[in-house]
Amino acid sequence: MLEHILHQVSRPGRYTGGEWNSVIKDWDKTSIKVALAYPDAYEVGMSNMAVPILYELLNSQPDVLAERVYTPWVDMEAAMRRQGLSLYSLETKHPLRDFDIIGFSLGYELTYTNVLTMLDLARIPVLASDRNDSYPLVIAGGSCCLNPEPMSDFIDTFVIGDGEEVTLELLDVYREWKKKGGTDKNKLLHMLATVRGVYVPGLYHVQHHRDGLLKDITPVVPEARPRIERRLVAKLPPPPSRPVVPNIEVIHDRGAIEIQRGCSRGCRFCQAGMIYRPVRERPHGEVLKAAGTLIENCGYEEVSLVSLNTSDYAGIDVLVTGLSRQYPHLALSLPSLRLDTFSVALVGSLPTRSRTGLTFAPEAGSERLRSAINKKLAEDSLLETAAAAFERGWTSLKLYFMIGMPTETLEDVEGIVRLVEKVRASGKMVSGRKPMIRVSVSTFVPKPHTPFQWVAQEKESELNARHGILRQGLYHKGTKLSWQDPKISLLEAALSRGDRRTGKVIRRAWELGCKFDAWSEHFDYEKWLRAFADAGLDPGFYAHRERSLDEVLPWSHIDVGVTDAFLKREYRRARQGKETADCRQASCNACGLEQHPECQQKRGG
Repeated sequence: MLEHILHQVSRPGRYTGGEWNSVIKDWDKTSIKVALAYPDAYEVGMSNMAVPILYELLNSQPDVLAERVYTPWVDMEAAMRRQGLSLYSLETKHPLRDFDIIGFSLGYELTYTNVLTMLDLARIPVLASDRNDSYPLVIAGGSCCLNPEPMSDFIDTFVIGDGEEVTLELLDVYREWKKKGGTDKNKLLHMLATVRGVYVPGLYHVQHHRDGLLKDITPVVPEARPRIERRLVAKLPPPPSRPVVPNIEVIHDRGAIEIQRGCSRGCRFCQAGMIYRPVRERPHGEVLKAAGTLIENCGYEEVSLVSLNTSDYAGIDVLVTGLSRQYPHLALSLPSLRLDTFSVALVGSLPTRSRTGLTFAPEAGSERLRSAINKKLAEDSLLETAAAAFERGWTSLKLYFMIGMPTETLEDVEGIVRLVEKVRASGKMVSGRKPMIRVSVSTFVPKPHTPFQWVAQEKESELNARHGILRQGLYHKGTKLSWQDPKISLLEAALSRGDRRTGKVIRRAWELGCKFDAWSEHFDYEKWLRAFADAGLDPGFYAHRERSLDEVLPWSHIDVGVTDAFLKREYRRARQGKETADCRQASCNACGLEQHPECQQKRGG
């Protein structure tokens, strides 16, 4: 039946499978069947790094098969529903309902409704409470699971933190459960709750005060832990050696090697910098070997060295030189570079084919605000970096800024205009012609487990005023300005800091037709407002409300390793405009992870 509908849809290569390096095991002879589900379109999901890691890890187990599934685009979903076709895996085309485990990767809040679409299209009840023992176990992992409450109505079990080790432990529990009969799903959930880093929301009771504030989240069975510890691998496992090569062009159509996990810079708005601590680096030799493996097994001609801050990787210049010498025909991509002259020189040292436009993130227009958010960058240093780029021949730069951050004033926003003008002037002075400056402006979204988790997001009227300043100040030839819709930012904040009650909002929005909310052509703000209203909730309660430092937060039972004491200290230092030094360059900041082997090694302990 599938062949009868593919000609009706756009990009049918999304749904055919059969890609190079895809793994197909004997379905009947493999006892544990796992579907790795990514709740977005194929071309987005195939650019994700977590799925290939789990795909190779799971398929390395003799008694386990792992297959992939992505959210069908709206035309394919409609065609499947017309034909009565259930959502299936790419490798063997088996319906998701036939798998033992479905594992979702949750990395962005605006993919939540797609999870419901995928479950429903697989003929699996979207509510965990409606799924009996005959349905697959539904698991979720990823950065969004550091506040699992908004999706707790739909997910049986969450994995908190790094998945490489805990995934194998989950499989051990599942095998044990199957040996004991494997029919009572409730028994399985109790067993899984004993695994460190695993959260089973159905085994916890949530209470709210009359004013809507959270009172507590408490376990109701002995197996459930009061606090769920984030799993943390001390040493990065080897990267995937045979990732699946996509059939069609995808967002990041190149090989990728994670050279480093974590960041110690301590930007106070950045959730990734907090939840992926401490820094763990992959040895140079392992990176060199991985690059060769990707070339041999995938045929890639470009490889991206992935990290939250590639410039901070020890000996990155030596590594780049080694890769260029060992693989002279390989193009290299270096995302997430620090804004300094070293980064410019590093990119300038790449072969010409590897050079792309330079992108830097000053984040704020004034040194005062950059100190408040702990983005340690002096204006003189920024201008020196821009001048170095222009001197090396670049004719364009892309600059990322964020508006609406704590302590920001209109003067700070005007500072963005002045800073961009100084960068343009520097380029003209060096090259004799006006450079092209692309300015991308995002909206601050307060995130869980950051020093700014307590602060209020600016309202749309205030954000629009800031956008107006930027439009007026940067409206001229040679500068391109883009910004994020404040309505999208409001929804991100509401879902990011939501509690268990927001599950009703997500479900209602999906019922109203919301899907692919991260795609501008499908985002429907009015439907989301109606969903909040129908659930008796206000998005402003979650996005625009300042929280007291002693409030119980929906994620208070999730222990990421970084302590509340550290986050509160950083929050106060932000209000005071004080910077905190990078602990890898200065003394330990006592964030809560100082006993981790990586930190011990750094201090010589």
